[in-house]
Amino acid sequence: MRFTIYQESRQGGRANNEDRTSYCYSRDALLMIVADGMGGHHYGEIAAQIAVQTLADSFQREAKPGLSDPFRFLQKAINNAHHAILDYSMRRQMKDSPRTTCVACLIQDSVAYWAHAGDSRLFLMRNGRLIAQTRDHSRVRLLLEEGIINEAQAAMHPDRNKIYSCLGGPAAPEIEFSRKTPLEHGDVLLLCTDGLWGVTSGESMAISLKGANLLQAIPMLLAEAEVKGGTHGDNLSVVGVRWEDAYIDEASSVISTQTMAKNEVTTRLDQFGRNPAYKSDLSDEEIERAIEEIRSAIEKYAPNK
Repeated sequence: MRFTIYQESRQGGRANNEDRTSYCYSRDALLMIVADGMGGHHYGEIAAQIAVQTLADSFQREAKPGLSDPFRFLQKAINNAHHAILDYSMRRQMKDSPRTTCVACLIQDSVAYWAHAGDSRLFLMRNGRLIAQTRDHSRVRLLLEEGIINEAQAAMHPDRNKIYSCLGGPAAPEIEFSRKTPLEHGDVLLLCTDGLWGVTSGESMAISLKGANLLQAIPMLLAEAEVKGGTHGDNLSVVGVRWEDAYIDEASSVISTQTMAKNEVTTRLDQFGRNPAYKSDLSDEEIERAIEEIRSAIEKYAPNK
């Protein structure tokens, strides 16, 4: 596999950053994850952390170096993340469980598989055009599909932030899966939270990223979205990859997995409370306790070794 990948999260106009992102790759497979914690205070960020950490841990265990059934992997890992959040809530005796959206994409043999719950989105872009995107699990999206409102009305609708599928809620998440989607050389996949897509259309992002260096172009997109979001703008988080399925001149930003060992996995996942990009109002003592409780909740769903 050959690809260029970039991830970043920004606080925007919020007091805390409740988004979380991660990516992992083995010799033959790549996993990308974005989660947007819900509910305010610090519980949303914990739900999002559990989601990305559960999926990353599952990939590290199972990608040896590929996965036998990518869709089954996504279904099981996302459901395990949902139950791990519920376990965390029960252990803390919380009145209401923390919740998060989640979108994840797995690429293997130059084929993309993705799944999501909530309104964090995936966009597939090719030659400056938007080829595919996820469908939000939101009340506003249902109104749009029924023709009751139009896109302009949706952008200003008072219920635009209300979603009906998430991880950590009282009901099992409604997980929506893509089709097996073959990728072409130069395709861009962008996973992001609504802090970005809420103020920047997929079509305009596709134009901006056509032939661009992702390591330069994505920060520019985030900076523009921050300005548009203003002082009350949401957290903005993204993982973007440009797929390189044919040989090109070596560049420092291109990752090649050709020389990786069969059982080797590389993961980019920030430890909870350790990255200043994810500002939190938790004290150091609360962060240490949360790290231990998150790990305990996740390990319940790890198979015995």
